[in-house]
Amino acid sequence: MAYNAVEMKDWQISEAAEANMPSHAEWREKLGLSKEEYQEYGRLSKLDFLKIMDRLGDKSDGKYIEVTAITPTPLGEGKSTTSVGLMEGMGKLGLNVGGALRQPSGGPTMNIKGTAAGGGNALLIPMTEFSMGLTGDINDIMNAHNLAMVALTARMQHERNYTDEQLERLTKMRRLDIDPTRVEFGWIIDFCAQALRNIIIGLGGRFDGYTMQSKFGIAVSSELMAILSIVRDLPDLRAKMDEITLAFDKTGKPVKTKDLEVGGAMTAWMRNTINPTLMCTAEYQPCMVHAGPFANIAVGQSSIIADRVGLKLFDYHITESGFGADIGFEKFWNVKCRNSGLKPHVSVLTSTIRALKMHGGGPKVVAGLALDEAYTKENVELVEKGIPNMVKHIENIRKAGINPVVCINAFHTDTKDEIAAVRKAAEEAGARCATSTHWADGGDGAIEFAEAVKEACEQPNDFQFLYPLEMKLRDRVDKIAKEVYGADGVSWTPEAEQKAKMLEADSSFDDFSTMMVKTHLSLTHDPTLKGVPKGWTLPIRDVLIYSGAKFLCPCAGTISLMPGTSSNPAFRRIDVDTTSGKVEGLF
Repeated sequence: MAYNAVEMKDWQISEAAEANMPSHAEWREKLGLSKEEYQEYGRLSKLDFLKIMDRLGDKSDGKYIEVTAITPTPLGEGKSTTSVGLMEGMGKLGLNVGGALRQPSGGPTMNIKGTAAGGGNALLIPMTEFSMGLTGDINDIMNAHNLAMVALTARMQHERNYTDEQLERLTKMRRLDIDPTRVEFGWIIDFCAQALRNIIIGLGGRFDGYTMQSKFGIAVSSELMAILSIVRDLPDLRAKMDEITLAFDKTGKPVKTKDLEVGGAMTAWMRNTINPTLMCTAEYQPCMVHAGPFANIAVGQSSIIADRVGLKLFDYHITESGFGADIGFEKFWNVKCRNSGLKPHVSVLTSTIRALKMHGGGPKVVAGLALDEAYTKENVELVEKGIPNMVKHIENIRKAGINPVVCINAFHTDTKDEIAAVRKAAEEAGARCATSTHWADGGDGAIEFAEAVKEACEQPNDFQFLYPLEMKLRDRVDKIAKEVYGADGVSWTPEAEQKAKMLEADSSFDDFSTMMVKTHLSLTHDPTLKGVPKGWTLPIRDVLIYSGAKFLCPCAGTISLMPGTSSNPAFRRIDVDTTSGKVEGLF
């Protein structure tokens, strides 16, 4: 049943739906899992990836469906809500459907954004567990990541305090001669803590550490989280744990986790993180939650492992890409699918009348401020002026050879003529189009949408990557900028170009993924430029190197790995009912 999403808050809908959530025994029966493949964690469970794949590895995969969006407003256009709504709509059609979404970070949950698990009648339950740690993956990643920093800083202290002979005699360690001014790694914590962006550590005496500048990032920005999202299995995870660059020695040679012999212990901390957590929609379709990597420096979507499991368990498996189709979908297309070997059937382009009006020249949209009435009153002309942004994203999806389906994520203020204009343009651009009211009506409101996706899954496609792996870094960036973003070309700072040339000359970087870093609020590098800008050049100022994840990240703007907490954060509203023990104010 659908709840009254206008009158009820998300937490009330979640609480009502949780009252009839399937039991562990019912989930095992529904998914066809044995007790050994299903690990109970309170009201949640983890799915044992290794055991499931060992049994079902030869089974044919289901249909693979990705959800992305047009260039969004700062409010977001509802990709998670659309993903959940599609699961519910396909459930109404009697299909065996499930999905996989990212795990939220504690930083945004306790800050401006708050938690995000869909919304209205298209949300994931149980919401409190979803928002506050799930089954511990982020905690395990923090422990593994910070252990690497413990190993590095302890080694620097010991090398300062001991001679080469003492190091050999006491520990059998060789001198790494780490350069304290070239320590690349930092510490992580799962909060937005701007006070920890730049710190000094090791104050005290000779046995209190190594005095130097250091830093903290938010947990989901960790390279370990990026690695979890793209590994195929446990051996792959173990191998990548040894290749993370922590620092450089005084000759410029990288110092990796394997040099500190810490990769094995890091993998031990993360051994359970490879198992996805099982949740469900408010209408009880299964949905895994696994990994939560940044969408700019990392791939920005749930894990390859969850997709591999979902494609064995479900006839239709739905996954979501962070940010718009220029960033999230491009990385899904050219990075995630290349690493996984999986070929998608359909890509859903989430679109809203609100965002199209913004791209058509509508007033500025600011999170936390009331929308201008231009967004709540009919203006077909403004919608039509913004439609080229949607068409550009459709073209990108078609360029990948994937069947596009435009989902108009309908708000109650959208009018019949505005929706008709979008549908006409989408179909003329070669996409199926459906209007969906999943937020208000759950699966019943997503039936047209679900039918369109099901039909698109049956059509042949010709999936292909944008560029071959043999293409050099600067050529890849040029192709992405011109063909996906619509730039005239790329400009490199002298420092970035020098680094790019060095990377291109070293064959060990040939198979590294190209992970573009730019704003999600525009097709360009400038978040203020809306629609489909013409006559511009993409500037690249740096290339970040993540040797464990095997990412090269060309940066078209500045990024911070540690967000700040606002003056009016969400944690001010969160408390616990001491009678019932329930968390209040989280949603």
